[in-house]
Amino acid sequence: MSSRRRFLAGSAATLGLGALPVSGAVGAPTASAAAARTPEDTTRPPNLVAVLADDLGWGELGAYGQKLITTPRVDGLAAEGLRFTDAYSTAAVCAPSRCSLLTGLHTGHATVRANPSGAQGSLTATDTTFAQVLGARGYRTGVIGKWGFGPESADQESHPNARGFEEFFGYIDHGHAHQYYPAYLWNNGAKEPIAANAGGAKGAYAPDLLRQRALDFLDRHAAEPFLLLLTPTVPHAPSDIPDTGAYASRSWSAANKGHAAQVSLFDTLVGDIVDRLRALGLEDDTILLVTSDNGPHEEGGVNPDLFDANGPLRGYKRNLYEGGVRVPLIAWGPGRVRPGTSDRPTPLTDLLPTLADLGGAPAPSDVDGLSVAPLLTGGAPAARHDHLYWFRDERGVTARADTQDRQRATWLAEALRKDRWKAVRFAPVRDHTLPDDQWQVELYDLATDLGESSDLASRHPARVAELVALMRSSWQEQYPRGAFGTCP
Repeated sequence: MSSRRRFLAGSAATLGLGALPVSGAVGAPTASAAAARTPEDTTRPPNLVAVLADDLGWGELGAYGQKLITTPRVDGLAAEGLRFTDAYSTAAVCAPSRCSLLTGLHTGHATVRANPSGAQGSLTATDTTFAQVLGARGYRTGVIGKWGFGPESADQESHPNARGFEEFFGYIDHGHAHQYYPAYLWNNGAKEPIAANAGGAKGAYAPDLLRQRALDFLDRHAAEPFLLLLTPTVPHAPSDIPDTGAYASRSWSAANKGHAAQVSLFDTLVGDIVDRLRALGLEDDTILLVTSDNGPHEEGGVNPDLFDANGPLRGYKRNLYEGGVRVPLIAWGPGRVRPGTSDRPTPLTDLLPTLADLGGAPAPSDVDGLSVAPLLTGGAPAARHDHLYWFRDERGVTARADTQDRQRATWLAEALRKDRWKAVRFAPVRDHTLPDDQWQVELYDLATDLGESSDLASRHPARVAELVALMRSSWQEQYPRGAFGTCP
């Protein structure tokens, strides 16, 4: 038995998770892979797959009310699994959102708190990702798609391989990920040229390449517990896609047709993952999560209002109103995830402790996330956050987002939700130490005003003061971390 297999089997016994499969080396899949599995394999820790869309709005899936774009595969998972109504990204743009998702730290504590403006935002050696946590438990780990943290080089601490992912295929750089027909993608520490796209040709569509690598990852690791983070770039702008399919005959703009087709492509991609899990006999051994990094975009001529992409919510990508940060979240796992819906306010910082809990691994004690594993499995109620916090330091601006912010889209901003109350505030200068009385503060009651249309700040000054104080306590210029694997 390999040392890795001995570790898996030993740690499973220690944690009371049962025996793990020990036969078969990692390699090319065989037709008998599923048949070779033994009954005791069902007691192994679950395989964990998270699929993260790029700029998919809360209302862009049929399960969340979408009418114009068809998403039957994800809708089916929502019907069979657990659908969260109040899930949140931890930022209104992708880089800080993805940093928080990986590390379990909200944007008042995380290393990357803004989209790149000049120098590429980077993770550091102090950033512990859920891949490191699960990898230490014995999981095979891979990330395929958009990483989004630079610099674009192999030997540096922000590279996926340095942050716990054994296998990486995709884009390192935030800007590079905007190319749907790239001349190269990264394969671990090396650039892999894409000959079909040489010289500006459009011969190979990147989401198709990412799809195949993801399926290959499942095939190669079917015999052992694995963690796969799949981060396709759809439906981020530009709305570039080889075929607009069912939307080609619509009287929409080319950008809107392409956007709709990209959302449906994301749906198909998720369905392909499910189909491969079933073909490998892993359906009952896997928990799948589907979510997005922030609210819907309007770049490249896309009109999110055509699709009602934010549903009843106010705001878009870049806004700290609900439409910018509330996202779809679906958990699916036959026999492992209880079906239903949950209105628990659930930020994506919860992924790290949840995945650790599901995999039987101890999570770092200094993260902001809380495990929702009991909620997924139908056991004891999951712990609830006292409040949720968002920080924004964004220099990019788009028209609709700026209108929602009343021309303050480039202002420093914060938001906080506590129970039914949501406060949003804006600083007229880019200085977080600005005295509280110089910020512009708004207050909303989400229980009666989900669309955040009625500012109640003047009627509830004590509530405003309470939430602003929580904002102050939630943000730290530097957030010292304990080293991964050490006891507090």
